[in-house]
Amino acid sequence: MPVSPIHPIPLSLIIILVLIFHYVEVTTMFSNIGRSLSLFRRSSGGCGCPTVAQVTRACSSLLTDSSRGLVLYSQSTDVYENLSLEDWIEANVDLQQRNILLLWRNRPAVVIGRHQNPWKECNLSLMKHSGITLARRRSGGGTVFHDLGNLNITFFASKKAYDRQRNLKVITEALKSLRPGLEVEATKRLDIFLKGHYKISGSASRISRKSSYHHCTLLHSADHSALSTVLRSSCQGLCSNATPSVPSPVANLTDYDPTLQWKELLDALADQYSAEFGINSAKTLVNPADESAFPGLSRAAEELRGWDWVFGKTPRFSVQTPLKLTDDCSSDKDTARLCLEVKNGLIENCNLDLPTDWLPRGLSSKLSAVLEGERFCPQRVAAAFSVLLHCESGEQQNRLQRLCDAILAVMG
Repeated sequence: MPVSPIHPIPLSLIIILVLIFHYVEVTTMFSNIGRSLSLFRRSSGGCGCPTVAQVTRACSSLLTDSSRGLVLYSQSTDVYENLSLEDWIEANVDLQQRNILLLWRNRPAVVIGRHQNPWKECNLSLMKHSGITLARRRSGGGTVFHDLGNLNITFFASKKAYDRQRNLKVITEALKSLRPGLEVEATKRLDIFLKGHYKISGSASRISRKSSYHHCTLLHSADHSALSTVLRSSCQGLCSNATPSVPSPVANLTDYDPTLQWKELLDALADQYSAEFGINSAKTLVNPADESAFPGLSRAAEELRGWDWVFGKTPRFSVQTPLKLTDDCSSDKDTARLCLEVKNGLIENCNLDLPTDWLPRGLSSKLSAVLEGERFCPQRVAAAFSVLLHCESGEQQNRLQRLCDAILAVMG
C-alpha cells in the first residue's frame, strides 16, 4: 500500500497546544494553592481575590500554620489597627479548624460599644485636649479606657465553640497561678473582680454566622486618673436609648502586687490558654500595619477612624437643656431653652426658646436653621456660627455670640 505523506503540523496549532499545556499547569498550581489555603474564607465585604503577592505572603504567614490553635501578639499600639485586626481574623481565618488567642495593647484611647453614644459616655473635649483617641468597636458592651497599662485579650472560636465563661477561666486561672493571693473571680455579668470588689476586666463579644470573638480588658497598670476623668459625659441634657455603661470601682493588678511584670503575665496567659484548649504554640508577633500580610486591613482601619463610623453610628438622641444668657446665676429672666433632635450624628431638628426682648425672633430662627443638618460637633457648629455672627454688629452681635457659646458648651 502506498504510504500517505506526512503533513507538517501548522505552527499556529503548535502554539495553541503549548498554551493549553501551560494553562493546565497554571490551573493545577492555583488549585493546589486553593487547597492549601483551606484556612481562608472570603470576607463578605471583600473586593475580590487576593493578588498573587498577597497569596504568597499569606502562605508563609500564621494562617498556614497547621496547629489547632495560635497565640498572637500584636506589635501595633494603634487602636484602629488592632480593632481591624480582630475583624480581619474573624472574617478571613477558618475558625472551624482552630482557636486563636490575640493579645494587644493600645496608646491612650476610649473605646465605646457598637450601640453606644460617645457624647454620653465620655468627656470629648478633655480627650481632645489630652490627645486621647475615641474609637467605636463592632461588638456591643460598655465603654472602656485603654492605655499601655491595659492588656486586651481576644478569644477567637467557631460560633459553636463560643464560651465566654471558659475564656474567663483562662484569665483567672493564669492570674491564680502567678499570684494566688490576688483573689480574682469571674462574675455572672462576665466581668472579673479583684478581692470581690474591684473590677479589673470587662468583656464584650461579636458572633457571626459561623465564627465568634470575645474580647476582654485586663487592668495591669493603667492610668487611674485618666480613666476616671475621661469616662464622664460633658454633654448637658442628653437623652438617649443607647446602651449605657455600668460603672464599677476599678483597680490595677499592680495596685495589689507591684512586682507583677508584663512578660510573666503574657507568658502565663499563653500557657494557660494552651493548656485549656490543648494546643502547643509559642507567641507569634504580628503587625496589622503590614498590608501584604493582612490585605484590606488598612482600609478597614480607615473606616473605623472616620467620623461616619465613630459618631455617625450613634443611635438617635435628643438634647433638652436650659441656656444661661447672662452671668447672673440667681436670675431666671435671661434664660433660653435648647431642644435638639440628633440622628446619625446630624442635627435633624433645632428649637430655641428665648425671650424676644433679648434677641429678635428672626435672628434666633436663623440660628436654628444654621444648626439643622449640621454635625453635632463643636468645631463644625462653631464654623457655621461664625458666618452668622459676621452679619451682625453691636449689642445684637454680642448677645448672639453669648448664645452661640452657650450652645457650644452643651456639646462638650
